[in-house]
Order: sequence, then C-alpha cells, then structure tokens
Amino acid sequence: MQPNIYAGLVLAICITSHTVYAQDLDARPTWYLQIAQGEESSHAAVLGTTLPWKNGPWSLGSGQVRGHWDIWLGGWSNKDLNNHRFTTPALGIGPSLRWRGAQGTSPWFVEAGTGIMVTGKRLYNDGQRMGTRFNFASHVGVGMNFGHQRAHELSLRLQHASNAGIQNPNPGINFVQLRYAHAF
Repeated sequence: MQPNIYAGLVLAICITSHTVYAQDLDARPTWYLQIAQGEESSHAAVLGTTLPWKNGPWSLGSGQVRGHWDIWLGGWSNKDLNNHRFTTPALGIGPSLRWRGAQGTSPWFVEAGTGIMVTGKRLYNDGQRMGTRFNFASHVGVGMNFGHQRAHELSLRLQHASNAGIQNPNPGINFVQLRYAHAF
C-alpha cells in the first residue's frame, strides 16, 4: 500500500511541476516597483509594467529569448550644482530582451534593454547638468521568478542613462536597481 501512495505522490509532484515549468513565464504582463541608487547621491523609485511581445519566443543555445515593452513612471532625486536636493518626474519606454535557460523553463533569467526617457528637470551628475531632459536608458540585469506559479519576480539591474552625446554636457549617470514584479 505504501509504495502506491509514494508513487501517486511522486506522480502528482511531477504533473504539478510540469504544469508550472511548462508555462511561458515571460509571456505574462507584470506590474513592478523598482528602487535605484545612483552616483552622486542620486535615487530613483518607479512604478511600471512590462508588456510581452506577441511574437517569440526564439531558441538561443540551451534557452529561449522573449521580448517585452517596459513602460514606467517615477521620480528621480538628485542634487543640483548648489547642492540642493530636488526630485523630478520621469517617464520612460523601451524594449527589453530576456533569455531563460532550460528551454525557457528556468526560474533564472538574464536581461538587456534600452529605451528613452524624459524628466521634468535636467539631471545632474559629477557636478554637471545633463544637456537634455530627454535621455536614453540602457540596462543589463539578472533575476528569478518564485512563488505560486512563479508569479513573483526579483531582479538586480545596472542602468546607464545619458543623451548619447546629442548635446553637451553629457556626464551620464549609472544606477543599481532592485526590481520586484508580479505577473497578472
């Protein structure tokens, strides 16, 4: 009798695991909260959403790549040339690509993306004011999904924002970002 119970339990776990692992984790839209620490006492907090592309995924090595749009609104806090702190609203949008191993079933992923953003005021870094309010923001990151149906996501990202030399000065600014996302 006990071997049948164990066999049934193992079978149930395998079926459940297969169901969880078989789903395309990156085909689900998410809402996220992201906090960031940058150079020169810069901080940022944003709320955003990711909207998966309808095409894909594409095979790459032992994994799969899927793309999504990243749309966010937040506040960037900085110090100006007089060392006064200010916070300005920021809005951004851009594409990202995410690679997931094990034919796309791994809870771990790596990601890279870019986009455009506009801020209410020009940002400062290294004693210089950015030449434009419009900037490009590129990132690389690593993260994982966890929890029931892997609906929760945590990632660590490095982001660089600058105007790509469109107008001087262009000191650029780097951020370390921590993101929590939830699939819906």
